[in-house]
Amino acid sequence: MATHIATKKSWVQKTPNVCGGDACIRNTRITVHGLVHYRQLGLADERILEAIQGLTQDDLAAAWDYYACHGAEIEEAIRLNEEA
Repeated sequence: MATHIATKKSWVQKTPNVCGGDACIRNTRITVHGLVHYRQLGLADERILEAIQGLTQDDLAAAWDYYACHGAEIEEAIRLNEEA
């Protein structure tokens, strides 16, 4: 069963066998941890939106909301991804 967090027209979901079950934006393979990592590296929302085709400001808002509620999960995913 997927976990959904509604934020306007977008949401975050976790789907088994998609990106290792990590939290992703809508029905994409865009991970929340990837977006948060971009922000931690200093990219502004506008630059992230330019870099990732199809991503919307509402998607970013959903990602930031998810991170605010699940910070430890996202930080661990960033750490594991960096080690890979």
